[in-house]
Amino acid sequence: MSDDTPQPDRIEGAPHPRDTARLIGQDAPQAAFLDAFNSGRLHHGWLLTGPRGVGKATLAWTIARFLLSTPAPGQEDGLFGAPPAPETLTIPEDHPVAARVRAGSDPGLYHITRRVNPDTGRLRAQILAEDVRDLNRFLQLSSTDGGARVVLIDSADDMNVQAANALLKMLEEPPARTTLLLISHAPARLLPTIRSRCRELRLAPLSPNDLSLALAQAGVDTDKGEGLAALAAGSVGEAVRLANLGGLELYSELVAIMASLPGLDRPRALKLADAAATRGAEDRLDLLITLLDTALARLARTGATGAPPSPAATPDEATAFARLAPDARAARAWAECAQEIGARARHARAVNLDPAALVLDTVFRLQQTAA
Repeated sequence: MSDDTPQPDRIEGAPHPRDTARLIGQDAPQAAFLDAFNSGRLHHGWLLTGPRGVGKATLAWTIARFLLSTPAPGQEDGLFGAPPAPETLTIPEDHPVAARVRAGSDPGLYHITRRVNPDTGRLRAQILAEDVRDLNRFLQLSSTDGGARVVLIDSADDMNVQAANALLKMLEEPPARTTLLLISHAPARLLPTIRSRCRELRLAPLSPNDLSLALAQAGVDTDKGEGLAALAAGSVGEAVRLANLGGLELYSELVAIMASLPGLDRPRALKLADAAATRGAEDRLDLLITLLDTALARLARTGATGAPPSPAATPDEATAFARLAPDARAARAWAECAQEIGARARHARAVNLDPAALVLDTVFRLQQTAA
């Protein structure tokens, strides 16, 4: 795959999950899959769930490499009996299977994700039925070699109704020697019949220490790792997005404006609004809306618990939030403010409201609540 080919399953600024050497902080789901494999109870369909960016795709590619390189129990009993059961899903980076998977050339692996529309040159918004039906050709071509086959779908949430129904038929009549790995950020949105035919592996948010290790592995500067960890909620993907878009600096500006309430640092507010309105700033505007929601949630939690969130994302966050939300009554007011601002932001984005006007309207609503 060329560098300029859109990759919907890769976070900009981080390696593709197939190229990530080690899955960090997800020992429990790895152990659950390995136990199923070693006991001979390997399910044909696996649903990998959890928040975005916590390693679901990395686990899926790790499992794929493992299955394509490791004989199932009982398949290779030699002169001295069965080989020892594997103790890890990780295979050496110089293993031939690992090299083929990196190159996208392993004949036993089929990868389904959103494809480029040839008419527009842009990524489609959904996985279509034809993307899933193409599986039949892969299964027919790979049926003669007798080896394991892996189908990896990232993400199953992107399938339209027709694609989901096509996949369901395969789950109902699973092909021989084939394991399907479905990645889902929101499994409740999938067909119940798909969920019921898969065994779930749920991945949890990473601890701050594991998040720092994962960021270092992804090549992200971890000098501000504690602040990123506070805002990313245990998601490596979100931490990478924050680092790429200057999210920590943006959050610091937002907290500084909130710290000036119920007065208002107008120059700062106008600067923030102007930055959101510049050409090509759509990603930063989306990030600002996300960070505002995060700030208000942390602010309301400060009032509800009587203590600012720990660790603090910025040096002045704890002091500002303790003053703005001193008690449960203030916490309720900020929670209601968050709901209203969120609804306004969604409406404004839907009708293409001027970004600067949206930011200033939001700031004035914050000022009103603080007063």
